[in-house]
Amino acid sequence: MPARARRRRDEGFSLVELVVVVVIMGILVAIGLPSFLGSRTTAQDRAAQSQIRAVLLAEKAFRIEHGAYTVTLADLLAFDPNVSVHAADSTVGVEPWFAQGTDQIVCLTRTSQSGNLFSVWESLTVGTWYGTGDLSGGGANCPAAVPAGYTQAGW
Repeated sequence: MPARARRRRDEGFSLVELVVVVVIMGILVAIGLPSFLGSRTTAQDRAAQSQIRAVLLAEKAFRIEHGAYTVTLADLLAFDPNVSVHAADSTVGVEPWFAQGTDQIVCLTRTSQSGNLFSVWESLTVGTWYGTGDLSGGGANCPAAVPAGYTQAGW
């Protein structure tokens, strides 16, 4: 084999071949990135919902032992110190809302890392209702009735 032909074979990739590879990689990234971001948002939302369910289970266990839901954050933390709650910030932990004048209703909210707000309203007589958005209606207390737009089917 002549030296010139041998040298040409050992030169590596041509510019056209490299451009084709870069274009193919760009197409794969463009297809996969939205799917990845959607999965990430879903996972963040499920984590927030899971934290609400854990606090709701603690509230139900407290109700079984005491005949009513907790009326203060201190009651809830004394009963189950492992729950992820925060007194005034639903982005840090589940934020419990206490209904004034009754221990028969519990409200819980949690904002996921994706920015979606999830809430649970539960009453001893009406059951558990799920929704998104601020269930306090702009007030500082848990409402006495099921908030508008909430369903028992879940989030």
